[in-house]
This record gives sequence, structure tokens and C-alpha cells, in this order.
Amino acid sequence: MRSSRSVFLLSVTVSAALAVTGCMSNTPAGNGGTTTPTALPPASASEPAVAGPPASIIPAATSSPVPKGPVTFTFADGRLSFAHPEGWHVEHEQVSMSPAVETATIYDAGGNEQINIYYSQVGDATAGPATRFVLETDPVPGLIGHSVPTPSSSFFVDHADGAAHYRMGLTAGAPVSPDGKVQYGPIRIGDRILTADVLFTGEPFADDVAAKAWYWGDEGRTLKAVLMSFSYR
Repeated sequence: MRSSRSVFLLSVTVSAALAVTGCMSNTPAGNGGTTTPTALPPASASEPAVAGPPASIIPAATSSPVPKGPVTFTFADGRLSFAHPEGWHVEHEQVSMSPAVETATIYDAGGNEQINIYYSQVGDATAGPATRFVLETDPVPGLIGHSVPTPSSSFFVDHADGAAHYRMGLTAGAPVSPDGKVQYGPIRIGDRILTADVLFTGEPFADDVAAKAWYWGDEGRTLKAVLMSFSYR
């Protein structure tokens, strides 16, 4: 049972609370109100601003490792260059300064010789077999306009002495002319002679089918990419 004094105090307290509530309802928007987080849209005039939940933390995107790219090798004259896979290396020798004679051997990551290159102001006449079958030949983009005919990356088989000899390297134009004649001769570029030949051990392929399978496999495509990367400026 409450006393009359307690009832009086309760009545005064309720009246004060109602008075404060009435004052707040007449407070203009934006005066003394809570600041709205910038991540939330502003409240409308008819709807009080309500703070939303904390913004979620978005993890930073992870990127894939950058693939290893080719490494460019440039000869001493600064004009002829080519690219090889990272992890391979080149052994270069300046045999002579005048006349200029440079040689280079490209080794794969396992230390195996893959391509021999001769780049020199001195060249010899060449001869070849009576018959030749071309498996594939493509002009080298970086050598177009610097030598006539345009050097090509070629894979072909020469038939001589009853045996088939597979060859892959740079050739002066197509290995066989449009009329079917075998074409010989080194590549003449600037004032120099250029040869680049893939090294095969013995007779590497049993037949043309096996040769084509190798050529379109990983090793053949990698070696072709090196030959196609030659560039002259």
C-alpha cells in the first residue's frame, strides 16, 4: 500500500517525463540528432534515421602468381635477338671482332643443348640432298623486311643415302620452292650470315608420324617458339 507522498512523487515524475517527450517531438530534424553513418542512405523526413549494422569486411582479392615469361638474349651488335624460356640459358662466344663472328648455344633447364646459332660476317657455301619433304614452315615475324627471302622457322626431312635426316631451324625462305626444288643457302641479314639449328641426337624419329607427334608436343612447340622469336632491328 503506497502513501499519499509516494503517489504525489510518482505523478510529478510522470508529468516531467511527458513534458520532456513533448519537447523532443518538436525538435527540428538535424539539430542534436545522431549522425548517420556515411555507408547508409539519409533518412526520409517521414522516417527517423536508424543506424544499420556494421559494414561487412570484404577480404582483399587474391591474384594468381604471375606466370614466368621468356628471357630475351641480344647479340653483341645490339641488332639480333631472340627469346628463350626462363630457366634456360645461353652460352655466347665472340669468336672474332673483325670480321665479326659470334656463336651461341641454347641450353634447356636440364643442361641439354637445344639450338646452335652462328652469326657472322663470314659464311660458307652450302649444299643439300636431292629430295626434301617439308613438315612445316612459317615466316619469322621479327625478321620480315630485313632479309630476302624472309627467314622461316622450318621443320623438314632430307632424304640422302637411303636415310631420312630430320632438320629443324631457320631457313632462307621456305626449304622447298613453290615449284618443288630444294632450296639451299644461309640467311643473309645485314652484313652477316645467320644460322640457327635445333640439335637432334642420331636419328630421333622412326618416321614422319612420330616426327609430327613430337613437333606438336611440348618440346617441339617450345623450340619453335624460340625460332619464331628471332628479331632484327
